[in-house]
Amino acid sequence: MRIHKRGKSRRRLLALLFAGVLAITGGTALATGAFAGQRTWWSKSTAAPQLGTVACADVGAGLTEVPENAKEEVDQGLAELDAQVADAYRDLAAPGQGGGEKRVMGTLAEKRTATLRKMAERAGADAGLPKDIAGLANCAIRRDVTVDASARDYSNDAKAGTADRNKAAGKGNLGRGFVDIKTVAPAAKPARTGPATGSFSSRCGRNENRHLNPDNVIVAPGVSNGAHHMHDYVGNKITDGFSSNNKLAGAGTTCSNGDQSTYYWPVLRLLDGSNDSDLKAPGGGKDRNVGRILQPAEANITFDSPSGSKVQPMTRFLRILTGDAKAFTNGPGNAHASWSCTGFEDRQLVDKYPICPSGSRVVRTLKFPDCWDGKNIDSANHRTHTAFSKNGGCPRNFRAIPQLVERVAYDVPSGVKFAVDSFPEQLHNPITDHGDFINVMNQNLLNQMVSCINEGRRCG
Repeated sequence: MRIHKRGKSRRRLLALLFAGVLAITGGTALATGAFAGQRTWWSKSTAAPQLGTVACADVGAGLTEVPENAKEEVDQGLAELDAQVADAYRDLAAPGQGGGEKRVMGTLAEKRTATLRKMAERAGADAGLPKDIAGLANCAIRRDVTVDASARDYSNDAKAGTADRNKAAGKGNLGRGFVDIKTVAPAAKPARTGPATGSFSSRCGRNENRHLNPDNVIVAPGVSNGAHHMHDYVGNKITDGFSSNNKLAGAGTTCSNGDQSTYYWPVLRLLDGSNDSDLKAPGGGKDRNVGRILQPAEANITFDSPSGSKVQPMTRFLRILTGDAKAFTNGPGNAHASWSCTGFEDRQLVDKYPICPSGSRVVRTLKFPDCWDGKNIDSANHRTHTAFSKNGGCPRNFRAIPQLVERVAYDVPSGVKFAVDSFPEQLHNPITDHGDFINVMNQNLLNQMVSCINEGRRCG
């Protein structure tokens, strides 16, 4: 399998960007203006103390081509980098660590340097990594961005009183991260550039099996807790970080039509003062994901053609992801998930959680790329083998495929805070919402899907 490759000018641009993104001054990581273009959705505050976060260059996003024999080691390296950032953020957030910033960030830079050197040796000169990896190794503490103080995790704070715990539970004032959906202006309906098309749905349940784990077999294959946050799964019954294509093909499914595909997304937690059984586990409390995991009230899996173009079948084992789990620090370029409420779905939010009226459910909508290069089931950064259509068409040398839309709804009690699971340093920001999909449909089902969409029928 050949990995989709970008042009050399693109690689040089990424190398220069990464090399200049982050700097270390006097050995201590400091916030700089390198992320100035990303500040439009971050909450800025002059109040002290500011919680801030750790921002590092996203190495995986810059990869362009990795030899097949080096892929496993590079994936392991990317997972190591994520774990290193998560550990550094936990160390900085621990009580009394304010004076240890230089030590924590220096240790982080040393670990990242060692991992990046190993990755560069294995990935080769064309992988997209710059020759000078210092800009990738050094990270910054962002103090110009904050999270609402009421979102502080008091679950392991023995000194926190009842008032603090109620505040942490999100009862009463929901804070700056929430918006009353009634105040959001309805969006104009996008103009369809082609004829109306049909749709195909797989009915895969609401994860009644409680299939949950903090793995990500697409981004971090062969790694336990590769996501550092918990995922909900529907469809394929055995998916975890170690699931090979053969294992997925031989597994059962929760989908009523025999669709063995893997569909997963980060769990949503209710911050009502209670905690789930993973409070002390990786992906849960150990990664600062606390609260009671909400089971979806609805989980709709639908494929259609948003542009109206005729679609072609996708290949089996094609991997597609949408959204960006690191959009809080990466920026909104790959954010393709949105939030709303039932009865108000013409109003969508990207960087805020909705406050829904009584009787209305919180809704997450995740739209996946609808164009594919026709060759690769994956790419080095897990994105460049697919693309979103624009102006009714796909990029050159790409073909139109059915677009997956995941619509997941929850019953959230009125006035109680909730949050999506995230990498620790991403601070549960709603802009980090994302979804993953591995196509494991058999050819008959794939052909049926294409026929239904192209012939204007609604199936499933």
